[in-house]
Amino acid sequence: MLNIGLLGCGRIGQVHARTLSRMNGARVTVVSDALPEAAGAAASWSAAAVLDSDALINSPDTDAVVIGTPTDTHYDLIHAAAQAGKAIFCEKPVDMSADRIRECIRVVEAAGVPFMTAFNRRFDPGFAGLQARLAHGEIGDPELITILSRDPAPPPIGYIKSSGGIFRDMMIHDFDMARFLLSEEPVSVFAVGSALVDPEIGAAGDVDTAAVTLTTTSGKICQISNSRRAVYGYDQRVEVHGSAGLLRAANIRENNVESATEAGFLSAPTKHFFLERYEAAYAAEMVAFVEAVASGTAISPDIHDGLRAQILADAATQSWQGGAPVAVG
Repeated sequence: MLNIGLLGCGRIGQVHARTLSRMNGARVTVVSDALPEAAGAAASWSAAAVLDSDALINSPDTDAVVIGTPTDTHYDLIHAAAQAGKAIFCEKPVDMSADRIRECIRVVEAAGVPFMTAFNRRFDPGFAGLQARLAHGEIGDPELITILSRDPAPPPIGYIKSSGGIFRDMMIHDFDMARFLLSEEPVSVFAVGSALVDPEIGAAGDVDTAAVTLTTTSGKICQISNSRRAVYGYDQRVEVHGSAGLLRAANIRENNVESATEAGFLSAPTKHFFLERYEAAYAAEMVAFVEAVASGTAISPDIHDGLRAQILADAATQSWQGGAPVAVG
């Protein structure tokens, strides 16, 4: 049985607490959060103790930690957990700074502890199934990948101001998905962006509508489209065009009932919130983490995947600001 300490009991922490409460191979034994009521709510799922973060990390009864705290706390918590010999599951992004992620890599590798970067979309049944069939060669060599990611509505402006920008906050998931599907590292990034949804987002120095083109050495292309507004629901789609065909993962709807009348065809709306849309993915990634730690097998995505996605996000931000493609080493 893997004993897990939960650092951060907000929205995503509650998701992980519920997932772990249903698992046979792991349990949450301790939780920590700056807000006592949030910690209490997470603790209730598994009768866990509530401790401060230092006590949680250094508890001899803790085998692994799940870091779901704000991004600016990750660096210190990763260092403390690695030095305490704990396996680490960390929400994205690992840090807003690629150089600080490199410092985290050094301490994690020196300690020899397992580390998963929580890019949950790799574990979505549709996207994971698409990738498996792509890797099996079903459509030949991938040539053009299209990733669409659009939120129903923008987050509060206070969040925008501390998020690091759309490329580091929202599109970072899509950068990881691009790497997951391309089978080659992008070497060029070209980004454009506008504030079309909310002028306050533009005033805060960010954009709410963005598109990025990634190119690999062999010439494979990935196009990513993001928007903070989709009036029809949470829009999450992937399409891969290859030398022998096409693979597509469509949106998940509230239900699969479709009606047809003389007025046309009508289907249910998409899942409206990311926690609902990726419920299965959140559960699957935690299962993968627990099983890898328990068996001593390699973890994917790891901390290096977190770094590579952050490098692409930084390059996209630079490209948008400069209006020109950016080479990625």
